[in-house]
Amino acid sequence: MVLPIIHTLQISFLSLLFFTFLLHTTISYTPLAKILFFLLTTHLHFFQLFSLCTLISFYYYYHTRPHRVFLLNYTCYKPPLHRKCSYKISESYVLKNVHLVEKSIDFMRNIYLKSGLGDETYGPPFIFEDDDGDNNNNNNTNNVPTLKSANQEAREGVFSSIDELLGKTLIDPQSIDVVIVTCGGFSPSPSLSSLIVNRYNLRSDVKTYNLSGMGCSSGVLSIDFAARVLRGSQKVQNALVVITESITLNWYHGENRSMLVTNCIFRVGCAAAIMSNNPKLFKRAKMELVHSLRTHHGDDDSSYRAAIQEEDEKGNTGISLTKDLVRVAGVNLRQHIKILAPRVLPLTQITNYIYSMIISTILPQSKFKPMVPDFTTAFEHMCIHTGGKAVIEQVSRVLKLSDEVTEAAKMTLNRFGNTSSSLVFYELAYFEAQKGKVKKGDKMWMIAFGTGFKVGSLVWKWMQDSTQDCDNPWNDCIHNYPLKVW
Repeated sequence: MVLPIIHTLQISFLSLLFFTFLLHTTISYTPLAKILFFLLTTHLHFFQLFSLCTLISFYYYYHTRPHRVFLLNYTCYKPPLHRKCSYKISESYVLKNVHLVEKSIDFMRNIYLKSGLGDETYGPPFIFEDDDGDNNNNNNTNNVPTLKSANQEAREGVFSSIDELLGKTLIDPQSIDVVIVTCGGFSPSPSLSSLIVNRYNLRSDVKTYNLSGMGCSSGVLSIDFAARVLRGSQKVQNALVVITESITLNWYHGENRSMLVTNCIFRVGCAAAIMSNNPKLFKRAKMELVHSLRTHHGDDDSSYRAAIQEEDEKGNTGISLTKDLVRVAGVNLRQHIKILAPRVLPLTQITNYIYSMIISTILPQSKFKPMVPDFTTAFEHMCIHTGGKAVIEQVSRVLKLSDEVTEAAKMTLNRFGNTSSSLVFYELAYFEAQKGKVKKGDKMWMIAFGTGFKVGSLVWKWMQDSTQDCDNPWNDCIHNYPLKVW
């Protein structure tokens, strides 16, 4: 406690000297400055009062400035082996589904084969339930999505992730001050955050937040939300962020093609993270959150309806992914990076970008177009939204990214599928699984898209060299990646 006070006094004294010198040298010709300088140099009481005010100002700044926010650690849920949802298993389930017509099955088969998903992804529990033990029954009557199976899917992912996280961070559940849970398409009552409080016997004064309906961007947005809570707090706090999605109740068995797509690309996943503003945990933290940005483009009708939950003409509920989704993602990404770029890019890139904008404005008839900033000059690593093969390719085109930069997104889509809100953390785990890939001081960009239409970005700075944790979901397969053909 004594050392910070001494540092504060030293800084205050040096600042006072500098301020006095500045007054004397730069504005000494004004009458007011001469009077102030005279009072400071000839009146001891005024000098003491001025010094006291300076000290109070520094003290106030020191204790009210926003806290630095760190990611202490995270985990990604890896379902058991018997939940692997290969093409063969997926086709077998679909063929036995009495609600799906042949045209819908053919369409889903074509989408799956072009999706970029491999045979190692994981499906929800209801797909693997036995049908009364009757293997000769070709009609799937028991393997249907229910509230019970949705709860099972959520509980398995949430509890497994939190157990692993608490185990490796050695964080006492009683020291958790904030709980934020995001699950876009499943909002039971009591909420999932209440489920966590009950399961881990958290304190009665814990602050809980339950987010829903925010789509694949909600993982990024929930981290941003946690950071805002921690920065605004006047005391040291720890926040538990749980990022999950239950795809069970969004399984679609109608004939609307835009809704059938979700059956093909969405898979089971969950992530949990401990965020903290405690400076004592600085050395243990993996990363520091240095920038975050959220943009909402719901004022545009095409953006709002690009991905939307609705009923088809027969009353079947599903998530409709329209043909306009990829275009909307590209347009809104451009709007998003216009705001993000000045905050993160080096000065040379910003200068070149502004120059190209001016030239294209002055000479509108010319073929000269504004340059696309090179974001690889700002970030060593990128976790790009793995919403699907077309989305990754669109982001790559807009930002002019190489295959090496988008490798993590492509491989994550192949290995785990679209796990919705938790997907960027599976990409993060991919980087960590490659020994020596991430170094202390490296910057990482996470970007994700969500329904509404939302775009979210997180910029992290690594506080230490990355390590391959024992629970990394890539541990048993990283030697097979990257794939040569995707």
